[in-house]
Amino acid sequence: MDWGMANRLAQLIQPDGRCVFMPVDHGYFQGPTRDLEQPGRTLEPLLPYTDAVFITRGALRSCVDPARAKPIILRVSGGTSMVGKDLANEGITTSLEEAVRLNVAALGMSIFVGTDYEKESLLNLARLVDDAERCGIPVMAVTAVGKELEKRDARYLSLCCRIAAELGARVVKTYWCEGFEAVVRGCPVPVVMAGGPQVDTELEVFQFVHDGIQKGAIGVNLGRNIWQNEFPVAMMKAIRAIVHQDATSEEALERYNSAKSEKVAL
Repeated sequence: MDWGMANRLAQLIQPDGRCVFMPVDHGYFQGPTRDLEQPGRTLEPLLPYTDAVFITRGALRSCVDPARAKPIILRVSGGTSMVGKDLANEGITTSLEEAVRLNVAALGMSIFVGTDYEKESLLNLARLVDDAERCGIPVMAVTAVGKELEKRDARYLSLCCRIAAELGARVVKTYWCEGFEAVVRGCPVPVVMAGGPQVDTELEVFQFVHDGIQKGAIGVNLGRNIWQNEFPVAMMKAIRAIVHQDATSEEALERYNSAKSEKVAL
């Protein structure tokens, strides 16, 4: 691995081998998502507790202070929306030259295995990896499922993650699921968890995050479970405790409840 690639990965994956990424890229297909209407305001109190931010170039330029930024994973796929015909029909939206100019630590794009646009999204990933590797920039593949949330099972996600790794992704972001150990075991590159199933309590979030870490994930890429919470900073501190301090889900809940009363210094 060349120095540039190793350096960028080291910015993302911390010395303990773990990572907490903060995604605020939802607007690229959802528009002004609840509690993400102003990405800069959402991010501001969370930046001290994240290892990297997953974001589009437009939001990065307009909402993140370059003097206070964390390592950036740049979302480079898109071209569809929630009101369009098919979320899977994405393309590459951002050039490699732009990514270099923005000094990003990694690139991120979605793949849609099992859809009508499977081939296009996988070839997009392969081409992106070809270009990014020449510049020493790692690519994170996101195993998206569009509107078909029932596809979040171990057999399907194992297939997606393995294909992404085989095509050259350095990191794979995928959903937590029952039998998550099979997903991690079949993927030869690091796996980061996206949001899990719809849950009603903070403890349930902590439980699936803890389970995923214990079963081999190196970290999380959680957005709405954190910034749509009533106490996002407390949520972030609790998640970070699980990932970086091996806290149990019960210990994380204690941390969350304690942090709710803390003042946040902006």
